Amino acid sequence: MRSGKTSVNTLWQKVWQENDQRAFEELFHGCYQRLVRFAEEYVNSHESAEEIVSDIFMKLWAGRDTYQDVLHIEKYLFTAVRNQSLNYLRKFSGYRVVATEEAGQLNIVSSHDPYKASEWKELLARLDAAVEMLPPRRRKIFRLIREEGFKPKEVAEIMNLSHRTVETQLFNAVKTLHAELQPYLTARRKSAPAGGVDAALVLTLLLSAQG
Repeated sequence: MRSGKTSVNTLWQKVWQENDQRAFEELFHGCYQRLVRFAEEYVNSHESAEEIVSDIFMKLWAGRDTYQDVLHIEKYLFTAVRNQSLNYLRKFSGYRVVATEEAGQLNIVSSHDPYKASEWKELLARLDAAVEMLPPRRRKIFRLIREEGFKPKEVAEIMNLSHRTVETQLFNAVKTLHAELQPYLTARRKSAPAGGVDAALVLTLLLSAQG
C-alpha cells in the first residue's frame, strides 16, 4: 500500500516524538519496495538495493532523535537512497580520484593503499569529532549535505527552512570546522611524506560547496 505524503510524515512524527516502533514498521513497509526498485535503477542488483535501503532504515531508527528536523521524510528517504547507491558504485569501483597540489591535476589511486587509507581515517575521525561540537541544527545541516550528499536546496525543503538559512548555517559550520582543524592541518603539512595525502587539500575537498 502506498501511503500518502501526509500520513508518511505523520508516521515519522510518531517515530521520533514517541519512539513508536509500530509507526516505524508501517513507514518501513509503506516505502520499502518503492525504495528498493529505485535503488536497483542505480546498482542493477536486487540484493544490493535491499541492503542499501535496509541500512538507511536502520540508521534512521537508531538516530531518530537526531533526525527530528527532517519534516519531509519521503523526500529524505529517496534522496538518501540515491546518494547511498552512488556511494556504493564508487566504493566497489576500487579506485578514487584525488587532487594533487598542482592546480588542475588529478590522480586516480587505489582505495586499498594502506598508508593513504590510514591518513584518510585519521583525518575523517578528527573531522567527525569537530562536527559533533557544532550546534544541533547546524550539525544536522552539515551532515545531510557533506556526509549524506544532499544539496542545500534539498535540505531546505526537507527541513522546511529557507535556502538562505541552510547556506548560512553551512558556511558557519565550515568556518568553525576549519578553525578547529587548523592546528592538525598545519602539523600534517610539515610532516607529510612525499606522495602522502595533503590534509589541507583533502579538507578543502571535503568541505567544498555543492551545487
